[in-house]
Amino acid sequence: MRRLFLQLGLAACALSPTLTLGQALPATTGAVAAQRDDAGPLTLETALALAAAGNFSLSAAAKEVDANEGAIMQSRVIPNPEIAAVMEDTRKATRTTTGQVNIPLELGGKRSARIAAAERGRDVAQAQLSSLRADLRASVIAAFFGVLIAQERVKLATGSADIAAKGAQAAARRVAAGKISPVDETKARVEQANAELEVAEATAELQTARQALATLWGNASPQFTEAVGDLDALPTRPAPDLLRAELERSPALLANRLELDRRQALVGVERSRQYPDLTLSVGAKRDNEANRNMAVLGVAIPLPLFDRNQGNLYEAIRRADKAQDEYLASQIRLNNALQQASNQLSVSRASAQALKTTVLPGAQQAYDAATKGFEAGKFNFLDVLDAQRTLFQARIRYLGVLARTYEAATNIDRILGR
Repeated sequence: MRRLFLQLGLAACALSPTLTLGQALPATTGAVAAQRDDAGPLTLETALALAAAGNFSLSAAAKEVDANEGAIMQSRVIPNPEIAAVMEDTRKATRTTTGQVNIPLELGGKRSARIAAAERGRDVAQAQLSSLRADLRASVIAAFFGVLIAQERVKLATGSADIAAKGAQAAARRVAAGKISPVDETKARVEQANAELEVAEATAELQTARQALATLWGNASPQFTEAVGDLDALPTRPAPDLLRAELERSPALLANRLELDRRQALVGVERSRQYPDLTLSVGAKRDNEANRNMAVLGVAIPLPLFDRNQGNLYEAIRRADKAQDEYLASQIRLNNALQQASNQLSVSRASAQALKTTVLPGAQQAYDAATKGFEAGKFNFLDVLDAQRTLFQARIRYLGVLARTYEAATNIDRILGR
C-alpha cells in the first residue's frame, strides 16, 4: 500500500508543473535612507537629486509596484492537486483501501482573467509611481523657489531696516538742529521698529521655507547655506490648447484610466467564477477480501443552484461604473485646474514684468528724490516715510507676484506630470 501512495504522490508532482521545491522569490528591498544636504550653496538640480534619493513616499510607491509583481506571480499558478485515502472496514481480511489523486480543473477562463486583473493592478501602481514622481519634482521646484523668494524678502527687509535706521538718524540730527519737530523723529523711530519686525518675520519665514524644502528628502535640519537660482528668469509654458492636448498623457489621468481597466478586468474575474470547476480523481483500490487491485476514476461537478457568484459580479460591475465616473470627474477637475494655472501664469508674468520695468524704478526714483530733498531741507520727513513705504510695498508686491508665477508654473508641471 505504501508503494501505491508513493506512486500517487509522484503522479501529483508530475501533474502540477508549478509545484517546485525551493522556488526562489524576489528579494525584498531595504528601506530608503534619509539624505543630508551639504553645507554650502544649494542648486535646484541638487535638491531634485536629494529628493529622488531620499523621499519616503516615492520609495513606498516603488515598493507597491514590486508588491504587484508578487500578485502577478500568484495569479499565474494553478490549483494544487490533493491526495486522498479511504479505508473501509478495519478488519484486515475484509478491508478495502482506496488511494487517489484529486486534480482540480479551472474552467471559464479563470486563470487568464486573474492574470489580466493582476497585470492591470501593476499598471495602476506604475502610473501612480510616475504621478508621485512628477508631483515630488513639482513640490521640490516650488519649495526651492519659495526659499529663493524668502531669501530675497530677508534681503529686502534688511535693506529697508537699514534705510529706516538712517532716516531715524537723519531725523534726530534735524531735531537737534531745530529744523523739524520731535514728532517727526518719533515717527521715524516707529518706522524703524516696524522695519526691524519685518526683518524678524522674514527670517522666520525663510527658516520655515528651508525646512519645508529639506523635508522633501527626509532631513528635518537643513544644512545648506543658501539656495542659488535666478528669480528674474520667469518661467514660460505652452499655450492652453497645447497644454490640454498634453493632459491626456499625464500620469494622474493615466492612473485613473488604468484603474478603470483594472476594475473592468475584475469584472471578468467575477464573471469567470460563475462557471463551476471540475475535479478529476485518479487512483487505485485494494480489496483484501477479493485479493485484487482496481483502478478508480471519478469526476466531481458542483451544481450552481444557489451560489452563482451573482453578488460579487454585481459589486464588481458597480465598482467599474464608479471608476468610470471617477475618471471623468478627474478629467474635468484636472482640465479646470490646468486652465486656472495657465491663466494665473499669464497674468503673473505680465504683472511681474510691469512691476520690474515700471513700478520698481519709479518707486526707487521717488524715494531717492524724497531723501535728497529732505537732506536739503526741501521736503518734510513725512514725504520720506511715504516714499520709503511705497518702495518697500512695491518690492514686496514684486516678490509676491514672482511667488505666484512660479507656483502657477509648478502647478502646470504637477498636473501634466512633467
